[in-house]
Amino acid sequence: MDHFFDAAVWEQAWKDDTDTASNKMRSNGIDPSRTFDHKAKSFNEQCFSEEGKKRTKRIVSWLEGQGVLFENASVLDIGAASGVFAVPFAERGARVTAVETSPPLIELLKENVSKYGEGQVTIVAEKFEEIDVPARGWSQAFDLVFVSMSPVIHNWDSVLQILQCARKFCYISMPASSAEHSLVEEVWPLVTDQPFYPIHMEMGYLLHLLYLKGYAYETLITRETKTKEVTAEEALHEVMTWLRLHRLPDHEQNRNRIAGYLAEAYPSGKVVIKEGGRFGKVLIRLQDQNMYTREI
Repeated sequence: MDHFFDAAVWEQAWKDDTDTASNKMRSNGIDPSRTFDHKAKSFNEQCFSEEGKKRTKRIVSWLEGQGVLFENASVLDIGAASGVFAVPFAERGARVTAVETSPPLIELLKENVSKYGEGQVTIVAEKFEEIDVPARGWSQAFDLVFVSMSPVIHNWDSVLQILQCARKFCYISMPASSAEHSLVEEVWPLVTDQPFYPIHMEMGYLLHLLYLKGYAYETLITRETKTKEVTAEEALHEVMTWLRLHRLPDHEQNRNRIAGYLAEAYPSGKVVIKEGGRFGKVLIRLQDQNMYTREI
């Protein structure tokens, strides 16, 4: 029971957990910062579709309901992608520093923020993990640090680097359970002879360590889903990537078995996929942190 309240134990457990999203990607030869390269265009279209803009508005409205003000505020958007949040932040009058490393996403980001005046949106094409926060002058330099579903968060040390940049608020969103993907659930028994079972994700480490270390925060966990239609070829590529993340070999037998299933189950060549899961949102109030446990 003592270990339940020992922050050092939880920090080490998070660092050693081989099932975290980033660790699974790296162990399978996938660079977490480049996972969206091949689907940057479709991702951008989804984010700025009517459905995507409604989702973004819900999150921004939740932040505003918690007291976050954007007019004349400085915002650090880590993992900004194509500007799905940088754009509405700028629309509300914030000065945004957008950190992104994927070349195709950076090009889309530049296009999406081109209408704003000079200096309102600054793009930093560097890995956040490699930025020296004090040397860059970013220590407590931003009213809000915003990190949405970014692999930059992979242990407590990475959280501290993010918190170091925040003056008032820090928003972090992460998966609260393994992602749901209807096609993966369909083909999983074909390659494993077992049903697919979701697992809990590292959101639990984050919430428990914030609690143990005296941070004040609000949190919200929701279940969200969306449906998309892709070609059989795109579906095969996507499901094989997912299987690699679950440490299943990408060998010819599995590929042929899944391709055969797709041809039989989706004779039109169009595959409808439902994906989503449980997602956690955390807003940390830096000005309300316990003075006796301040780490940054």
